[in-house]
Amino acid sequence: MAKKPTRSRSGSTRRSAAPKSRSSRSSKARKQSRGALWRWRLLQLSIIGAAVLIAWMFYLNAVVRERFEGQRFTVPARVYSEAQELYAGAPVSADQVESLLQALGYRQTGDLGQSGRYLRRGQTLSIHTRSFDFWDSPEPARRLELDFSQGSLVNMVTSAGQPVLVARLDPLFIGQIYPGSGEDRLLLPIDEVPQSLIDGLIAVEDRRFYQHWGISPVGIARALWANVTSASIAQGGSTLTQQLVKNMYLTADQTLWRKGNEALMALLMEWHYSKEQILEAYLNEIYIGQQGRRSINGFGLGAQFFFGSPLRSLNIHQQALLVGLIKGPSYYNPRRNPDQAMARRNVVLSVWREAGVITQAEYDRALASGLDISDVPGDASYPAFMDLVRRQLDQGYRRQDLLAEGLTIFTTLDPLAQNHLETVLPDGLAALETSYNLNTDTLEGAAIVTRPSTGDVLAITGGRKPELAGFNRALDARRQVGSLMKPAVYLAALEAGYTLATQVSDAPVQVASANGDLWEPRNFDRESHGSPLLVDAFSHSYNQATARLGMEVGLAEVFDVIDRLGVSERLPAVPSVMLGAVDLSPFHVAQMYQTIAGNGFYSPLNAIRAVVHPDNGVLQRFDLQVEQRFAPEQMYLVQEALHRVTLEGTARSLQWRLPQSWWLAGKTGTTDDNRDAWFAGYSSDRQAVVWVGRDGNEPTPLTGSTGALPIWADIMAGLKPNQERRGQPATVVRVPVNAQGAQVSERCDNQRVLPFLAGSEPPGRRGCSGSPDPSSDDEGGGWWQRLFN
Repeated sequence: MAKKPTRSRSGSTRRSAAPKSRSSRSSKARKQSRGALWRWRLLQLSIIGAAVLIAWMFYLNAVVRERFEGQRFTVPARVYSEAQELYAGAPVSADQVESLLQALGYRQTGDLGQSGRYLRRGQTLSIHTRSFDFWDSPEPARRLELDFSQGSLVNMVTSAGQPVLVARLDPLFIGQIYPGSGEDRLLLPIDEVPQSLIDGLIAVEDRRFYQHWGISPVGIARALWANVTSASIAQGGSTLTQQLVKNMYLTADQTLWRKGNEALMALLMEWHYSKEQILEAYLNEIYIGQQGRRSINGFGLGAQFFFGSPLRSLNIHQQALLVGLIKGPSYYNPRRNPDQAMARRNVVLSVWREAGVITQAEYDRALASGLDISDVPGDASYPAFMDLVRRQLDQGYRRQDLLAEGLTIFTTLDPLAQNHLETVLPDGLAALETSYNLNTDTLEGAAIVTRPSTGDVLAITGGRKPELAGFNRALDARRQVGSLMKPAVYLAALEAGYTLATQVSDAPVQVASANGDLWEPRNFDRESHGSPLLVDAFSHSYNQATARLGMEVGLAEVFDVIDRLGVSERLPAVPSVMLGAVDLSPFHVAQMYQTIAGNGFYSPLNAIRAVVHPDNGVLQRFDLQVEQRFAPEQMYLVQEALHRVTLEGTARSLQWRLPQSWWLAGKTGTTDDNRDAWFAGYSSDRQAVVWVGRDGNEPTPLTGSTGALPIWADIMAGLKPNQERRGQPATVVRVPVNAQGAQVSERCDNQRVLPFLAGSEPPGRRGCSGSPDPSSDDEGGGWWQRLFN
């Protein structure tokens, strides 16, 4: 039954609303409750979001500051060659210097207004050298006139005609130590960057750089409009700061997350650091090229890589190309895509003119210029030498120091010698294969060139393909050395009182080992040669005579000499070591002969001159280390014997392979079945060791004199070693002797003058036969010779 309406006190009729009022209030309350809940949840989410954002900002802030204020860049150790010194009388030709200039990335042009340029006219070279900070002193850039009219450097003056006593070319960049990520750069302070490049960079990449706080809403809007209208990503709105953040901290992914982090980090970077600091970091960080696995970062390295010149020496059109490369280093690579690179450079120049960075006249000149790119990137690849440098650095430096400290390593590498070695060895091996009807690429080899007076390693190659990294035979190929070990036996004999004129027996010899085995060495020709003089047994490399001599002197004495010569390897204490039955690398052999060529003074072979830190200066100098291990007089006698090898012994073919006026000394080495062919020798200021064989240790038809010696001769022919000869020690006298080692008159036939320690020469002046009574002598000259005796 329906409820009747009630009447109010005023007389109006009022329906009962209690149930509806309760429902309305309940619904409203629920709505308000839900609204409050959502507001509370929104507040909670906002608080959480703000907390997360604040925490994330703190994290990003730490990331930005840690790298920017710490080790900002990964800068691997850079390795440079020895610098070519130029002075009147330097033993270099115009061809050699021009070859080096080309390797360094110098360009031949008639305009020498920029460093890194040269001009050749006949035997005259005009060079605008580059400046370079060496470990001992800086070398300024200057224009030089060099006269090579007599085959060597005759005269050197400035472009104004002022004489120059000595100048150094900049060294050749030959590689990096532990490149890590592959990034490479030359760090430059902002005050060493041309202002025109800085202004031009800002004009092209971020015109509002000095007005914004890391992000540019105007730039973002402009880029967004360009992208919408073109229906593609045609333009980016990133500021220089954002680009720097992306390169230093982030990836190149086109995601909102990455872009958001980029914007936040850009704001933080601008909050903490000045515009100049940000700009300097950008100039050193930006990626502008690639060379294999090595990325070219920063304008400092880019200038050298593309133009072969320091950044501060670049012209306007060259600076514009560097800035243009930022947009697409691969697409605009001037070496691969010169047309695209030229078009991009011209666009940059147009922007610069409109922005007032350059004048109309500068624009016209730059537009008319070519790309002006250097022919080569201005670096080289010498993996065998770099391997040696790494090993020597490992002895004193941590990997992380070499990875990122930006050290500069100055080495002993002679680029001219290295390039010559890398040409001669492959050509020599190919010629041997042709001459002996061997299959192509069946022979391998290794060679090393050093400076006897200092122990500097000037050149090294670890195989017939020297440009390839891999197994370094010069350091790691341990092969039997054969007769190269014999100087140790004869030096031990000389120290024991023998002379070069002492007769030694070349009769067959047998030596029993502790287990009863017999060692029976034989001569190469399978014959015995009676009782030759010690110097002849050595020069003709008689095995039997050497074995007998070593046993007479004593194995302990021989092994002591081997150790003092610099062979640090543990050798088996057996007699066969005297004839080279021991495995050594070419590097070990070079160290051994270094002591001989160094007149008895031991100097450890060294590939590094100095290590320099970019902030702390010279960390270490590898100065000459010398230790006298042999008497100069006795070493002089050994050198005489080695010289006789090249005159009348197993290396006598050098008399027609090289000028007869050259003083040379050396020793051939051949192992069983001709598996290894060696030659180790030296002149006054150059030593070289050559090994030829097969990687599988199979026999070859080659001996030391037919396999290694021809290559050694070609190496020396190109090096043109100095021919200054050490003086004869005051305690050494020269005496004529006959075939039996007896002192005779200089007028006798078949006499030879040999050096002796004073007091050890054969006694008395005798007849030509060595008999006590010259008047009864009928040999070697007849009555007229006896008259003058």
